[in-house]
Amino acid sequence: MPAITQPARAFFDQLNDAYNAVHKRKEDLFWSTYMATSDDHAGFAAAEGEYKAFISDPLKLSETRQHLQRLQDLPAAEQDAGLLHGLTGWLALFEANIIDNDEGRALMQQIIEAEAALFAKKRDLQPTHINEQGETEVATLSMLATNQATNPLEERRRSSFEGFQSIEHWVLANGFLDLVKLRNRFARALGFENYFELKLRKNERMTPAQLKGILDDFVARTDEAHARTLAGLKAQHGDAALLPWNLRFFSSGDVVRRMDEYMPFGPALRRWVESFRRLGIQYRGATMQLDLLERKGKYQNGFCHGPIPSYVNEKGEWVAGQINFTAEAKPDQVGSGLRAINTLFHEGGHAAHFANVAQNSPCFSQEFAPTSMAYAETQSMFCDSLLADADWLKRYAKNAAGEAIPDQLIHDRIASSQPMRAFDERSIAVVPYFEAALYEMRDEDLTAESVLALARATEQRVLGMASPRPMLAIPHLLNQESAASYQGYLLAHMAVYQTRAYFLREYGYLTDNVAIGPQLAQHYWVPGNSIDHDATLRSLTGEGFSARYLAEACNQSVDDCWRDAQAKLATAATRVYPSEVPAALDAQIRVVHGDEVLADSSDGEAAMCSRFEAWVKANFPQPVAA
Repeated sequence: MPAITQPARAFFDQLNDAYNAVHKRKEDLFWSTYMATSDDHAGFAAAEGEYKAFISDPLKLSETRQHLQRLQDLPAAEQDAGLLHGLTGWLALFEANIIDNDEGRALMQQIIEAEAALFAKKRDLQPTHINEQGETEVATLSMLATNQATNPLEERRRSSFEGFQSIEHWVLANGFLDLVKLRNRFARALGFENYFELKLRKNERMTPAQLKGILDDFVARTDEAHARTLAGLKAQHGDAALLPWNLRFFSSGDVVRRMDEYMPFGPALRRWVESFRRLGIQYRGATMQLDLLERKGKYQNGFCHGPIPSYVNEKGEWVAGQINFTAEAKPDQVGSGLRAINTLFHEGGHAAHFANVAQNSPCFSQEFAPTSMAYAETQSMFCDSLLADADWLKRYAKNAAGEAIPDQLIHDRIASSQPMRAFDERSIAVVPYFEAALYEMRDEDLTAESVLALARATEQRVLGMASPRPMLAIPHLLNQESAASYQGYLLAHMAVYQTRAYFLREYGYLTDNVAIGPQLAQHYWVPGNSIDHDATLRSLTGEGFSARYLAEACNQSVDDCWRDAQAKLATAATRVYPSEVPAALDAQIRVVHGDEVLADSSDGEAAMCSRFEAWVKANFPQPVAA
């Protein structure tokens, strides 16, 4: 190594090592406090503060720039391309997170402490509803949503909606409005109009005006399909169908209940493992920990975080990822299996992404800025999109007797879900519309009454009714990493349908297509955040970001979708699937319930799945779907 590059190399290696240490400490405490296995909220806040201080240190930014400049000034023959690449990654990370004044740093610390205090208090919040058995029970977000969609009695469905409302009122009374004010003060200290603009520019490299243009265009493209859905529900079921606690039930009919026989909770883990193997997805030696069941005090939303980011170290050695992900399932509740496998595919897609980033620094393989949320969510949402495909359902959705899901039920699922496609995507859009307006409000106008009024007015404008999941019951709004970022889900859905269209053009099918995993790895995962979202799409599909494919999918009629499904079923019935697929996911997997290990892959993935199914069967009676 030339002597002139040695200081830059030493600085780069030190950044990698120091980052790994502060990141892992923060993520380990994040997991234990969010999984309710530890009450060390002060420790987590301190570790979070240390991590934030690292990624927002102006001295590190200055030194990175200096080392880069010295390297770039060298003659081309003497430049170290790998070192330049790695330091450029660190430059992007520091520039995305830098807090370059004392006021901003002090405000960030206040935000961290306020969020930690809010989260600690929220663990004691216990919303209730009336379940299938007519019992009043404490309910998680997942339980509230599932009961609202499946309970045959309106007063019980309404109790779940009221449970959501109780969360809204609690949030507004316990510090959220102060957080909004703090976040805006922080953003202004960094030179932005408000916190929403700061997050959007740093996370998606987009202005509020650009985002509004995309949202407005998508809403306009789906206006007709959305109006048709609401009119159809009202014509079929009366005005009551458009009450927020009734919409999901009347739109899904009894399909979710009928699906339960073919998508039970216990086999969900096995179906995820087998389906991902047959897609050619590999985790490159990652260690994975899955906590899948609801539990008092546990965070009520699925997530995937990686305490150890994957990368290639200074010796050229592969550093395998360590990845945690969670679900919030209640195995004895109707619909729990369907929700569980959606979470496994979604969070498992995130895990596949972060297990495969193969750059020369951990800064390229972490879920925060400059990693685009839309880019990260494209990976997970592509995977969970497969669950709605007729050929996937026919191949994997089976009852206890091994009988495949009937074609009629596949049709009925399309008939219940397709009319809601525009509504579902617009339900994502309503959140950034709300948050953009929320962070534009003056401090003196931020009252519980005005914010609730804004939430309801935004829902009414975009959805034509109050949302079945009230705005302020969405947990993303409370955490600084996910606040003002929800638009990433809609942008990701747009990219997902662009990706699906490419694979369908190339291969004609998606389910168990062993070519998909390697292509996703090559074009989407390996680069990490070293390239932007649009560049990953261009690398695979040959075209830049487009909303057209998602809008077209939303605007299809039920008959159109059923014809597509019948074609998939017909070709799948005669398809010879590749026999050479990975024998395992190439991961060390532990399935836990808090501190208890339910099953692991030490004796193979099949044995792990069998142990998990046996544990579920022994501990939970089967839900009654009749």
